[in-house]
Amino acid sequence: MKVSAAIANILKREGVDVIFGYPRNAVLEDAAAIGIRPVIVRQERTGVHMADALSRLTRGKRMGVFAMQHGPGTENAYGGVAQAYSESVPVLVLPQGYARRIAFVPDNFNASVSMRDVTKHAEPITVAAETQNIMRRAFTQLRNGRLRPVLVEMPWDVLGEEIDAPESYQPVVTTRYAPEPDAVKRAAEALVAAKRPVIYAGQGVHWAEAYEELKALAELLAIPVSTSLEGKSAFDETHPLALGSGGAAISGQLRHFLDEADLIFGIGCSFSETAFGVKMPQGKRVIHSTLDPADFNKNVPCEMALAGDAKLTLGMLLEACRALVSAPRDAGAVAAEIAKVEKEWLANWLPLLESDDAPISPYRVLWDLQKTVDVANTIITHDAGSPRDQLTPYWKSITPLSYIGWGKSTQLGYGLGLAMGAKLACPDKLCINVWGDAAIGFTGMDFETAVRERLPILSILLNNEAMAIELPVMPVATERYRATDISGHYADFAKALGGHGERVTRPEEIVPAIHRALAAIEAGQPALIEFITAKETRASRL
Repeated sequence: MKVSAAIANILKREGVDVIFGYPRNAVLEDAAAIGIRPVIVRQERTGVHMADALSRLTRGKRMGVFAMQHGPGTENAYGGVAQAYSESVPVLVLPQGYARRIAFVPDNFNASVSMRDVTKHAEPITVAAETQNIMRRAFTQLRNGRLRPVLVEMPWDVLGEEIDAPESYQPVVTTRYAPEPDAVKRAAEALVAAKRPVIYAGQGVHWAEAYEELKALAELLAIPVSTSLEGKSAFDETHPLALGSGGAAISGQLRHFLDEADLIFGIGCSFSETAFGVKMPQGKRVIHSTLDPADFNKNVPCEMALAGDAKLTLGMLLEACRALVSAPRDAGAVAAEIAKVEKEWLANWLPLLESDDAPISPYRVLWDLQKTVDVANTIITHDAGSPRDQLTPYWKSITPLSYIGWGKSTQLGYGLGLAMGAKLACPDKLCINVWGDAAIGFTGMDFETAVRERLPILSILLNNEAMAIELPVMPVATERYRATDISGHYADFAKALGGHGERVTRPEEIVPAIHRALAAIEAGQPALIEFITAKETRASRL
């Protein structure tokens, strides 16, 4: 059996049923030969984004895999790998490599060297007989500890070599670990004693499926719950104790409760400092629980640290807290305060959310979208820049993994691949990406991938014919050279690629256009609605 066929065989044994890629890479053909569906994209970065979403939405049970050509194909994929690394998403990256004799010759892109900074583990296959061992190491890294991309580089002269079939290969073990019991006890005592605690939940709650434990702890101690961008939808945002999520833009109630907190409990989060995440107030007592101890005291000083799986940690905390309180606390006062602050904050934004102006307010588009679709059966993601700010604070996720949030790195065009990967993972869900006219310029051709691969997603395009978010910082460049202007008729573009496309210019047409798009999706056709919007720069940056 050739090395490429052995790798495909191992992928199948590890539960891989879809492989994303762009030729030429021998593993793509060998994977197809044994029933693994190849999904070919128009640009490598989008393929990595699709693999990223598949891993997220299946919690790694269907591991996202991307295979590409050596040289330019690998170079083009770099951004997608870097994005997955920053968001702590496991993706197996399988670049074909240059022949071993020239792998380190200058001018030849060596993926296992050049991508070390954006992967958890990077290793080339230099001896064909080591293929099983290398793949076993790769999947062990993908399924254990902090989750991040892993790369196995496959030199083209190795892929054709003959080796024994990997009959002895077994899927790798998956492990979880929990914090020290004494540390959990101290954390429980601090949570019970706190007067105004706040829970800040990250994506570790998603990966651990710790939803019930999170909800139980919040309800036991009447603690309001917020989430990071990546953690959004880990807690029902219609729950009376929900504060919502945020990035650069956040809700008023989230800012209020964080600032007034006497203790912040971060669970399954890194507390990484980023301009696109929630800014933590200084001088607060912090309990930090996450898988990777490298995150402790990285950006936010913590008084107590709990290293371990979010589900195990929350389960232990629940048991310890129940030993300290005789009954669940009354959440009435906390819930009333949340509702009051939210109402006051939202009143400032309702004029935009319900605006009848034309050009259309982007806030009105997304507000109407939320009221039109079945939110509980929808998976939605934003894009970089304004769409994220205009969606995240206002969209109330109800069910787990119904919002794909991101913000550690902010590549324009990321959302399209995420929506397509989500549709592959969850074909019964409505999968939506919200992006702007800048983002579609980066990855828009891959809307054709959605058409060709029969992935009927809904693409909401906010077209203000400008890089609106850049207007305040580029006034001279704009006035003198029109440097921030962008143009295009993207509804026609979508139709030319075989999808449903419609341009909307009036607010009263928002909902009817959404219904027409949903009908197209029901018939199996990807849909793009282009809304001509105002050059809106206002955002809830508190």
